[in-house]
Amino acid sequence: AASRLRLSGLCFLLQILNILLFAVFVRYSPESSSSLCSPQLNCSRRNQDSGFQHPPLRDVHVQVLLGFGLLVAFLGRYGPGSVAISILIVSFAIQWAILIQGFLYFFLNGKIYVGARSMVGADLCTAAVLISTGAVLGRVNPVQMLLLALLEVTLCTLSEYILLSLMRVSDSGRSLTVHIFGAYFGLMVSRILHRSHVDKRKREDQRDTGHQQDVFAVVGTIYLWTFWPNFTSTTTVDDSAEPWAVLNTYFSLVASTIATVILSPVLYEESTPRMVQIQDATLAGAAVMGMAGEMLVTPFGALIAGLLAGLICPLGFRFFTPVLHSRLKIQDTCGVHNVHGLPGILGALLGVLLTLLATADTYGDRLELVFPLVAQGSRTAADQAFWQLCALPLTLLLATLGGCLTGAVLKTKALRSPPDEGNLENTVLWEV
Repeated sequence: AASRLRLSGLCFLLQILNILLFAVFVRYSPESSSSLCSPQLNCSRRNQDSGFQHPPLRDVHVQVLLGFGLLVAFLGRYGPGSVAISILIVSFAIQWAILIQGFLYFFLNGKIYVGARSMVGADLCTAAVLISTGAVLGRVNPVQMLLLALLEVTLCTLSEYILLSLMRVSDSGRSLTVHIFGAYFGLMVSRILHRSHVDKRKREDQRDTGHQQDVFAVVGTIYLWTFWPNFTSTTTVDDSAEPWAVLNTYFSLVASTIATVILSPVLYEESTPRMVQIQDATLAGAAVMGMAGEMLVTPFGALIAGLLAGLICPLGFRFFTPVLHSRLKIQDTCGVHNVHGLPGILGALLGVLLTLLATADTYGDRLELVFPLVAQGSRTAADQAFWQLCALPLTLLLATLGGCLTGAVLKTKALRSPPDEGNLENTVLWEV
């Protein structure tokens, strides 16, 4: 009862805070009405945005809510509760991200102007939070999850502002600010929260999976497969340009899946591949196209990148995950390091390589869409590649520091669950 009241009270306080901040600052974007348009808000793109508003927004939101939400249902004793927590996080994180991103990107004359672009940005930030929760799933209570979302949305938005606005890094599919930041932020939170006498028992409990839970996770994977290509293209693609990111992501997905089937019998004794490996390959193949998807990958290059991601992901589970557990004391419940972290780093390095080819001859009219500073002559391709490369260690540093800070907050005694409820089973916190 105390746990439920604590969650209820925190939700009440956070929701009242959001309502008050929305009442004071948030207004509709003038892009939706020509009578409200002003030169400062650049309404010249209103026609483009009106075609952009609905399908990408719907696709990204479906992916975040259904894809990530159902994907965490694979643990038998935590599945339904994990889905409920995911919905709770999405409900809060979108509101908070609208506010935090609004102050940095859409703030004018003391108001935040929201439209389709701000909603998509909030969904992208929420995806990073859901990735992080995968590292601590089943080990933290809903109150801790909400506080994690509160802190991570703030820090993730700050990281995104530094990389995309100040450094002018090209990262349309969010390899850096979603996949890498979310993965390593969650891993550091997991490390700070490590309790050996409890975590050992939980690892044993979490092996208990059920057929129904696996089916839910497979459905979540199918949603991700269907909608992820639009996820990588919502922020930059122009109506008049071919959606390279969509095509490259599909090519990467199929190659990653095939690579996993190839490698599975080599790494494990079973003669048939595991379904969970196909699920992981889907995520890895999409994550590797985060930065590079909008660039000049070429179809065969996307296949090669997907093949590499499909090989790295199972190798990570086979060799890196045991090291994380035994040496670094990091329990990674959903394997976000192998599914998002390593493929995200591979995608960022691939993006650096492709940036060196950023010339008008190779990119044509798309150069201004992908690398506007290079097209304007403010930077050379080598300069842009240097900034793209510097963004990777900076993202890792910000995610690590942010995860340590958040973990320290969540580890406070007042937020811990009682020892008898350490497993956080569905029946403890949720009626399912």
